Amino acid sequence: MGARRKGRELAVQALYQIEITGEVSPVALRAFWEQSEAGANAKGFAAALVAGVCEQQERIDALISRSSEHWRFERMSRVDVNVLRVATYELLQGAVPLSVAIDEAIEIARRFGSGESAMFVNGILDQVATQLGIKIAVIRAQDA
Repeated sequence: MGARRKGRELAVQALYQIEITGEVSPVALRAFWEQSEAGANAKGFAAALVAGVCEQQERIDALISRSSEHWRFERMSRVDVNVLRVATYELLQGAVPLSVAIDEAIEIARRFGSGESAMFVNGILDQVATQLGIKIAVIRAQDA
């Protein structure tokens, strides 16, 4: 597993821990990073994602809420929400292509979420991307 995927997974886990415990102090985060079995690059990437999500959480949560027509935000799985937060933050930053953000989020949702998480995350992120005006370029092979 690459450092960026591991970093995304760690970010989801750290955000979940923050949400469950309500503890976002540097001491709590430092303890989380120290107990994590990952390399320095993955931890650094995760820490940047967590900081960015925390800084922009209100905006991120609003985008997710508006993208989930039939789901109240409060009723969503906390794992799914944190996967969505990380991917939405990455989309807002424009640091990765839409397809990468969605693929990574789907794989993390499969690993940590329920049986329906991957499909749910995919649908919500598609709507988030639409709200942000991000499009996937579709290339079709032409008949010769």
